[in-house]
Parts: sequence; structure tokens; C-alpha cells
Amino acid sequence: MATTNTPFPISAAELKLLQTLVYRECGMHFDARRTHFLQERLQRRLRVSRSGSFYSYYNFLTSAEGRTELAQLLEELTVNETSFFRNKPQLELFQKVILEEVLRQKQAQRDWHFRIWSAGCSTGQEPYTLAMLVSDALSYFHLRNSLPLTATVPRPLIPEPWKVEIIASDISYTVLRQAQEGCYTHEQMEHVDHMYRLRYFDRTADRYTIKPALRQLVQFDFHNLKTEFLPPRNDFIFCRNVMIYFDEAEQRRLIQKLHRCLNPGGYLFLGHAESLFGLSDDFRLIQRDNSSAYQKKEAQC
Repeated sequence: MATTNTPFPISAAELKLLQTLVYRECGMHFDARRTHFLQERLQRRLRVSRSGSFYSYYNFLTSAEGRTELAQLLEELTVNETSFFRNKPQLELFQKVILEEVLRQKQAQRDWHFRIWSAGCSTGQEPYTLAMLVSDALSYFHLRNSLPLTATVPRPLIPEPWKVEIIASDISYTVLRQAQEGCYTHEQMEHVDHMYRLRYFDRTADRYTIKPALRQLVQFDFHNLKTEFLPPRNDFIFCRNVMIYFDEAEQRRLIQKLHRCLNPGGYLFLGHAESLFGLSDDFRLIQRDNSSAYQKKEAQC
């Protein structure tokens, strides 16, 4: 059993074997530019698991007893970089333009429910950001389009009769646990302005915790985007900076799945460096200023 920090010798054939396993399990693709990263994370897991060789580790990974270790390895391979209010121009497009239009359409149809899926939510900043934006938007929309309903005291975060459901998913159980806690450091709150901190967070020393009313809007769950068991009937899907992990074939399959998971006319938001160009003709590009989104096209009769 190895006990030192001396790197394990790993051949090109062994690395290819691992790449194939990872691709099969979750769709992540490691080209030549990311080989060093893959090797570094593999070496870390080899030391932690105290395996004597790559092949003994690989055999363990592919056994029934090794499912937990395989999940740990996949977590190591995911870079969970996130922040509150990331890509503000796109969030403004969502809140001030697209969401406003969707709310008008739903009110006209007397459809008071909408659903958002944050795919690859990491430690929760994205879905909580969306919950804050939706809460603000609904409050302003309700003031301008009030309905003759009995006032509720105390006033709920989401005005009646609206119902909001935000599904937040990730492949890492570790980040999902952190997201469910909803507790963030002063450094993580850098992009959250003072008014949002007052309305949606409780502060204890240098820690900020999401208030219960906002936390109740978000449901965290484990999802592997490689599978077919994904949240259906969404009005909005945020899948930002996720496709960069996949090769073109897996990107195409993912886009098809996201298309099926959207309601007719629903919207897909990708990362600023990601595009559907050459991958799918089933969406209409929405652009404004320096931001973009994609709307699911209506089915042709």
C-alpha cells in the first residue's frame, strides 16, 4: 500500500481507461489541454484511497463496493466555481425583460405557477440569486397588476396566487450539502448589495445565512446530466458553464434533454462562453445589449 506523496506512475493507456470511465459515467470530456488537471486529481484520490497501483484503484472504482469512491472522484473533477449575481447582464435580461413577459402571459392565461431549474448549482449561489430576483420581480409585478385577493399577514415573500418552484441540482453531494445550509462568508457575499443582504439574509458575525422564507423556494437534489431522469416542465433552465465539460457529441445530447425539459416557449440560459451555434436549431436566440438567452421554438404542425 502506498503511503507517500510520491506520484504514482500512470501510463497513457491507463489515463485513457479512466477518461473512458468518467465519460461513460457523467459525460465529462478531458482533452489534451485538461490532461494535467485529470492526472493531478487522480493522484489525489490514489493517495487518499491508499491504493497500491492504478489498476487496483480502477478495479475498485468499477466494482459495486467502489460507487462511493467513484462519486468522490467525479466531485474532484468538477470545478465548483460560482458566485452570487454572476453574469449580471444576463440576469438583468432574465428579470427585467424575459420574466416580465412570461408573467404577463401567465396572468392572462390564469396560470399562476412557474418553475426554474438551476442545473449545476454548485454551492447554491445561483439558485438563491434567482430566488431573490424572482421575489423582487413578483412583488413589483403584483403592485402594478394587483388582484382582488384577501390580504395575508404577514405578507408572504411570493404574493398570492403565484407559486414558484426552483429546482437546484448538482452531481456533487458535498456542494449540495453546503447549498442546503445556505450559509456564506463575507468574501462570498462580495457581489450582494446592502439591500439584498437586509431583505434576504440573517447575519451572525462574518457569516450570512439565507432567510427561511427564501430558502423554502429552492429544492436541492442530485442529478447527473448524463442520465434521462431530469426535472421536466420548466419555464426556465439555467445551465451555465456546464457544457464546457462535455465534447460535442455529449453537448448535443444534453441540449436535446434540456429541450425536452422545457415547457413550450421556455427559456434556456447558458454561460457567456457557451453557444448553441452548430448544436441545435430548436431554439430562438434572444439578445439584448451584452447578454443572450435561448427560447424553445414552438413545434411545427
